[in-house]
Amino acid sequence: MNKANPHIVVGMSGGVDSAVTALLLKQQGYRVTGVFMKNWEDDEDENCPARQDFLDVLAVAEMIGIEVEAVNFSAEYKDRVFSYFLREYQAGRTPNPDVLCNAEIKFKAFLDYAIGLGAEKIATGHYARLHERDGFFELHKAVDSSKDQSYFLYRLNQAQLSRSMFPLGELHKTEVRRIAEQAGLPNAAKKDSTGICFIGERPFREFLQRYLPIQPGDMRTPEGRVMGRHQGLMYHTIGQRQGLGIGGAGEPWFVAGKDIVRNELIVVQGHDHPLLYSSRLFAADLSWAAGTAPDSAQAYAAKTRYRQSDAPCRLVQVTANAVTIAFDSPQWAVTPGQSVVLYQGDVCLGGGIIQGSEPSAADSLA
Repeated sequence: MNKANPHIVVGMSGGVDSAVTALLLKQQGYRVTGVFMKNWEDDEDENCPARQDFLDVLAVAEMIGIEVEAVNFSAEYKDRVFSYFLREYQAGRTPNPDVLCNAEIKFKAFLDYAIGLGAEKIATGHYARLHERDGFFELHKAVDSSKDQSYFLYRLNQAQLSRSMFPLGELHKTEVRRIAEQAGLPNAAKKDSTGICFIGERPFREFLQRYLPIQPGDMRTPEGRVMGRHQGLMYHTIGQRQGLGIGGAGEPWFVAGKDIVRNELIVVQGHDHPLLYSSRLFAADLSWAAGTAPDSAQAYAAKTRYRQSDAPCRLVQVTANAVTIAFDSPQWAVTPGQSVVLYQGDVCLGGGIIQGSEPSAADSLA
């Protein structure tokens, strides 16, 4: 390997972020190769325009003068990510497949592939930062707080972080757009993608029905009053307001819980109903980006969903497999299946998958 001209393999999606990532690294003197990852086979579906994305990657690569190739990780994606996605929904939870995709595909399958190409490191267009301290790699929030993606990267381990680069972590999105426009990149004005590719813009219920059976049941209040019927617990998440079909006067209705045994959806009226707030949560399947579990004696902050503000908290109990987190102020719509991610200042320490929570009120869902 030529240490004077390190080889960096960039994961290119066809979007402006990964295009600017490749451009910046090329300008900094690295030997850059672009790789387009195909993670879903349903290419004919207009909701997952992989062909156009690859054409955009080719156009960018030609303009900045780098080699590019495509690699198919569809089998790995279905085995490691999509199967988990279906299991979680079938169990009544609300998973976040983007978190697992990063850990299992973009920073595992792709990293292994890049190393096979002779790369020293991989780079992606994620908005996050890395700091090395005494041989350990700290995952930090991005400078642009509105685009920070450290939440989605918390499952990366030290070995993965040590071979990764996030060139956009010090930039704001407006600067990234400006760089792309000044360089004349063909996708400079391309709209940011939303959601995960295998769902795209299509109706969520329609997509799930292709893989999971419909199981209708009652929607009831905590007191036992039946308010209507649901078509499947998998279609609903804690805090959901839209799509319940409950009319009448007064405040809107929200999903507050699921009774898996009875196949019942628990609904409450009013955004500030106490059953929508949790003072504690319980998480398992832990992964610590910091390399070790945090010290329970210190103060931290946590996010229970992306875009949420940091919530001050403390660790009541930490074991090898589980953690109990108590919040200074009750948190709204804590959702099983989602990730809770722990921070100390700007440093992302890691987290786990939410298993359940403890309502801030003494009321019970039963």
